[in-house]
Amino acid sequence: MGANELSNELWRQRELLELLLYKFEVEQLLLASGKARWVPHATREAEVVIERLRTATLSMSVAASALAIEWSLPADTRLRELAAGAPEGAWQGIFAAHLEALVTLTREIRTVRAGNDRLLRNALRAAQDTFDAVSDGASVYTSDGTTDLPSARARLVDATL
Repeated sequence: MGANELSNELWRQRELLELLLYKFEVEQLLLASGKARWVPHATREAEVVIERLRTATLSMSVAASALAIEWSLPADTRLRELAAGAPEGAWQGIFAAHLEALVTLTREIRTVRAGNDRLLRNALRAAQDTFDAVSDGASVYTSDGTTDLPSARARLVDATL
């Protein structure tokens, strides 16, 4: 394998990361708009992309290892070192640009995914609060953390009025 093959694998990985970012942003829009019904579909689509990304990452690693050996570098050379150890010419810049794009996409994915996790936790908390408010078993915590006072029940409507 050569530098062209590795570059092609890196392009493929970048495209999959962009697609994954898109899927997570769709998931975020669904969560933010309250369309929770479609979130499982968006999550499944993201999982498909993640599986494809695993395969692409393996292919990229094989191509990088082969190129490293071709360039007289250790087989386990990372992309950063591969770019730095590239022969004089365009490959240093090409691989450095790939690396920068991959790092940027990964950072964006982490940020969106963290936002999605927050939205999911908030939705779960809101659903639990709603359930607690309308069920008879909803209790209010006392200052010592107990809920065993029968008169300290949370109520949606005060029935004593």
